[in-house]
Amino acid sequence: MVPARGTECPGRVPRMVIDVTDATFESEIVERSHTTPVVVDLWAPWCGPCKTLGPILESVIDATGGQAVLAKVNVDENPGIAQAFRVQSIPAVYALRDGQVVDGFMGALPQHAVEEFVAKLLPSPSDSNIAALVAAGDEVSLRAALDIDPGHEGAVVALADLLVQRGDHADALELLARIPENDETRRIAAAARLGSRPPDDHDATLTALLDRVKDDEDARQQFLDILELMGPDDPRTAQYRRKLTAVIF
Repeated sequence: MVPARGTECPGRVPRMVIDVTDATFESEIVERSHTTPVVVDLWAPWCGPCKTLGPILESVIDATGGQAVLAKVNVDENPGIAQAFRVQSIPAVYALRDGQVVDGFMGALPQHAVEEFVAKLLPSPSDSNIAALVAAGDEVSLRAALDIDPGHEGAVVALADLLVQRGDHADALELLARIPENDETRRIAAAARLGSRPPDDHDATLTALLDRVKDDEDARQQFLDILELMGPDDPRTAQYRRKLTAVIF
């Protein structure tokens, strides 16, 4: 990764201002935005307003203490990024969070307006508290996080996983119902529904279930749950999905 500009002093947070190129766009802007809000400053050396806005952006981002990152992009040298943002004029500033553009502006804004723009991207004290509780990862902390935000995806998934490991399968399924399905929730739900069945290599169980899946909904769900636990990396998963499709249709 491209290092942040500026020097690190003991006891101080390093400046989170980075120069980004077409080659590092994906890692330094898109991927990084999944953990830290990224403000993208699209500028050029010949742009007068850019010279006014740039130092303001750097100062405001520095003041966040590492809660946001400023990615500076010279559009003359990096036309790919300029094209990705469909830049019509500069300076152009975009904010990304979780891989998506969530805000932006064009032109040189005064410092107070830039501060307001960046402030909207930063986590609230409640968000920070929840993040710390989820990071702790124990049941008490996860339940405390859900007391603040009952639908927090990270807390729901982590707690449901703990409950399945403990054998509280019904409670885990009830908890997972709070959030939309994704690969992780399907895996945990499958483990909860399968319960404490003894482990095996799955082939014998899946083969036996194939005779029942067409007319037996419970057998079909068990079949699918086993495939979820096997995961896409197991070459047998795709084979058994094809067999299931052939039997049902």
